[in-house]
Amino acid sequence: MKYKFEKPVNAAIGTGKYQCSISWRNGDFTADEPVSQGGQDSGPDPYTLLLSSLASCTLITLRMYIDRKGWEIPEIRVNTNLYSEIKEGSIVTVIDRDLYFPQSVPDDQKLRLQEIAKACPISKILENQVTVRTFMQRDPETAKKIVYENADIAVIWRPELCQHATRCWKELPRVFRPKEKKWVDVEGAPAAQIAEQVHRCPSGALAIEKK
Repeated sequence: MKYKFEKPVNAAIGTGKYQCSISWRNGDFTADEPVSQGGQDSGPDPYTLLLSSLASCTLITLRMYIDRKGWEIPEIRVNTNLYSEIKEGSIVTVIDRDLYFPQSVPDDQKLRLQEIAKACPISKILENQVTVRTFMQRDPETAKKIVYENADIAVIWRPELCQHATRCWKELPRVFRPKEKKWVDVEGAPAAQIAEQVHRCPSGALAIEKK
């Protein structure tokens, strides 16, 4: 398992309705709800963010393809929108993506670009199986703990808090080996690397004990 980003996208909300502060690798921006939903419309709402992700990914993919082909297409535009309806008792969401070109483009190139748009990475994510996993940390004080240590580091494992995110053993298998009885090998990597991995545990089942 390898995450797309080294550092995750981080978001926070206070008591204001409903401004979310979102931090990404190069800065911050605000997401909000429209006034009709009780927000202040101070930033894009979640649906707009979703659609803008598809729109920008589509345009970038098309620009890469056009440049590789050497075609003279100075500008591409895309509209995205969505609707949901109930079919056979299930909610079905349909996203429409309209491509258009302010300048004249031959039909054969348009048809090819229509196919290429379907191959953009965000399209593939949206049209294939997606699983959203949710983790959170609980109070560790009452949970049983097991300590794995050497002279440099002590790793605490609280089994009952584990939510099986699998980040530990998929990202650092030299240390975390769930098929073995003594499954944390603190000799398997430098202490700093182990500590960095432990801090990525979303449930708090793994922690570092100061020595």
